[in-house]
Amino acid sequence: MKLIRYIIGLSCLLAGVSATAQQTERQYLSGTGNDHTVNWDFFVTGGMNAGKWSTIPVPSCWELQGFGKYDYGFAKDSIRGKEEGRYRYKFSIPAAWKNKKLFLVFEGVMTDATVKLNGKLAGPTHQGAFYAFRYDVSSLIKPGKENLLEVTVAKHSANQSVNEAERKADFWIFGGIFRPVYLEAHPQQFIDHVAIDAKADGTFTAIAEVAGKRSGNLQVQLFTSANQKIGEPFSAPVNDRVTGLKSHIANVLQWTPETPNLYYAVVQWWDKNKLLHEKKVRFGFRTVELKQRDGIYVNGVKVKMKGVNRHSFWPTSGRTTSRDISIKDVLLMKEMNMNAVRMAHYPPDDHFLEVCDSLGLFVMDELAGWHGHYDTPTGTRLLEQMIRHDANHPSIIFWANGNEGGHNTELDKFFTQFDIQQRPVVHPWQLFNGIETQHYREYNYGIGNYDNGREIVMPTEFLHGMYDGGHGAGLEDYWKAMWQNPLSAGGFLWDFADQGVVRKDKKDSIDTDKNRGADGIVGPYHEKEGSFYTIKEVWSPVFFERKEITPAFDGKLRIENRYHFTNISQCTFSWKLLKLANGTADSGSAKAPSLAPGEKGFVELNLPADWSDNDVLYVTANDPFGRELFTWSFPIVRPATVLNRLWKAGNATHPSVIQQDSIYLVNANDLQLRIHRDKGLLMEVKNQEGIIPFNNGPVIEQGVNNFGTMSFVYDNDTLVIRSSYDRKQHYNTLEWKVYPDGMVRLSVSYFPGEYFTLFAGINFNFPESQIRGIDYMGSGPYRVWKNRLKGNRFGVWHKDYNGTETGESWVYPEFKGYHANLYWCRFLTSGPSFTVLTDQEDIFFRLFTPAFKDDQWQNYQIIFPKGDISFLNGIGAIGTKTQRAENTGPMGRKNILYDYEKDPTRALHLNLYFDFRSSQVR
Repeated sequence: MKLIRYIIGLSCLLAGVSATAQQTERQYLSGTGNDHTVNWDFFVTGGMNAGKWSTIPVPSCWELQGFGKYDYGFAKDSIRGKEEGRYRYKFSIPAAWKNKKLFLVFEGVMTDATVKLNGKLAGPTHQGAFYAFRYDVSSLIKPGKENLLEVTVAKHSANQSVNEAERKADFWIFGGIFRPVYLEAHPQQFIDHVAIDAKADGTFTAIAEVAGKRSGNLQVQLFTSANQKIGEPFSAPVNDRVTGLKSHIANVLQWTPETPNLYYAVVQWWDKNKLLHEKKVRFGFRTVELKQRDGIYVNGVKVKMKGVNRHSFWPTSGRTTSRDISIKDVLLMKEMNMNAVRMAHYPPDDHFLEVCDSLGLFVMDELAGWHGHYDTPTGTRLLEQMIRHDANHPSIIFWANGNEGGHNTELDKFFTQFDIQQRPVVHPWQLFNGIETQHYREYNYGIGNYDNGREIVMPTEFLHGMYDGGHGAGLEDYWKAMWQNPLSAGGFLWDFADQGVVRKDKKDSIDTDKNRGADGIVGPYHEKEGSFYTIKEVWSPVFFERKEITPAFDGKLRIENRYHFTNISQCTFSWKLLKLANGTADSGSAKAPSLAPGEKGFVELNLPADWSDNDVLYVTANDPFGRELFTWSFPIVRPATVLNRLWKAGNATHPSVIQQDSIYLVNANDLQLRIHRDKGLLMEVKNQEGIIPFNNGPVIEQGVNNFGTMSFVYDNDTLVIRSSYDRKQHYNTLEWKVYPDGMVRLSVSYFPGEYFTLFAGINFNFPESQIRGIDYMGSGPYRVWKNRLKGNRFGVWHKDYNGTETGESWVYPEFKGYHANLYWCRFLTSGPSFTVLTDQEDIFFRLFTPAFKDDQWQNYQIIFPKGDISFLNGIGAIGTKTQRAENTGPMGRKNILYDYEKDPTRALHLNLYFDFRSSQVR
């Protein structure tokens, strides 16, 4: 809430600085976003609802309103939507505007816009979707009368280079007036544009462009975000169209993502003691430097991007967004402890950049281009429009010239020419300007790997998400390499949100164009998948070293400050001790140590004397704004202790066993078991409530069930059924124990079939149709992969069954998949429920198998054990859209769990306890 109030406050500052000033007035002809629209008359030439006049909300993408044709960028040219939209809107203007200079402004139209006002062309057709443009309509508007605005929008451009740059790309292609339209009224002499370069040392430079008679002086007064004047006003005479203004301000507060300090410049044009016009511009003091073969420096500090790619997108409105969506997007990125965002692959709405300024994110702003690029005349015009529109945002520290080969190198010089700040320019996917931005970069990428390169490494797309692969999966390995290498400047994940559109032609179903749009960390409506929390932990600027809590724990946790600009003393820490069985908790705060960026030290927790009587310790770090960085969990209790606590003896009877052909029929208390005499498999479980269809196990995964023939003995009143052992033939062992109260223990010692193994453990069958949910104690609530273990929290969790397929449906957390750190799990079924417990640490359990996608790329690799429910010593990793799992780092590689040749006694072990008893006899 602090952050949201901060944004709102900034937007209200400086209101009424000069009540008598001549200021620019604005009249919206459209709405301001997808949450505020205005209906215009509309006609579309092809696709849905073509050939008839109706109305459409403006701004909008017409496909999302039920018009035209949906296209993903890879559509063949022969079937590509090339419809046109024709808009009409009538309006009038204030009488006071009669002698004003009037401009008609479009913030964004896809793709070619031909504009008429009162039957006359307002100017040349604008080509290029993502750029603000305007027409001087002073002579075309009729004050005091109704005016007719007509806009013809061609979704497919007449300029082939625009189609190559924008329309043939790896994203949805929409049409329409998708950003706001408004009129601006200026006095005849006015300040047309101000470009600012404010350095971290307080040096302030501005270039102001004026229109009209050139006389008088321009005066600048700077204000803080709290509307306090800083420094003295300074001025320069207006002798030309462009006027330079300079000053130096002492003791400025610098802009960074961690401290997004903002200022305002009020630029006034005075002539003969008359104020002609004034313009307010928001900016921040900060310096960006690219040091070749060294790094990216902001305010003299070398920085690393913890970034993500972001489309301007919402599922019900396409590219038409709102300030509210921008705020939510940035808050989610900040929640993941990101500090950077790349515009993919075009300039965003102005309000998104404003929010990045005020909340704090580094921004890479991008000229559109995706394998194709604009021709030089078109690109020069659009580049100037982009930089003119966006240049004063302190959040922007890079420009990108196209994407993945969509670089027109003839435009590189114009970035420097148009940008007063001279920000670095990159070519995403190329080594350019001393920055290696190679996409889909594998963990150990050839001669340019993290330990052997000479250039700055900053992949602008890495760990390319696909369904549940990528993003968090592999990030821990990547970030270790990026953080430790002085030539790494971090990177940008691909991408922020699943690009799922609500299809009006398919009963409002959400379409991601199969795997093409299912690349997000969050879903179309910002649903959080497991990788969200992995990223949050891995990219936390407060880094906790691993700590196992033992009885000798002294309350000290070693941390590292991974901020760039913030001392840890500005953060806050709290702790909570919890008894999971009854929810009893104790809590307190801890003093934040003074640690400068890069330093290591300790957080000391003042825990009560009986702290070890609890099950888990939680420690939370909050940033200087009160936002949670992460909550770490440290188990105190061990599985064996929990097992003893939960094992409640029921009625005791002497277990009986009868051999029926190849089956041992076991009875104990109300429990009946059928165990295969030759294989040791559990064939059937039954109690007085009915059959529990948990059976056909244990089956060793990626090994063989060579247990040998089973036999039974009694250990006092406990029935023991165990396999024979022969080092050469029957080197895996199995033992069932059936206790007098009906509890059952399974012990398996085994060797996987291969030295390198995808996973290792045992499987059972259970009909998925009969599962209703689970309660479990372990790490949760999200599923894990071998290369995505971080992000969860230790505790007791409940999960209802769901069939969620990541990126295709969005009920999270997913039910199916691997889960970590099992203590116990209660399986809730349509029949009798049952519980599985263990006395071992670091056991995984698997619930069924996520669906194999028809369009699954080979790199993605959803490979699961056989059977339905598994208990495992090792689990599999997952790949991304562009990398196999093993190429995402050491954690993505196969398991190495034993070495039989060197030590035949080093078998893997699994101890499981089954409570199959009915509720009446426990």
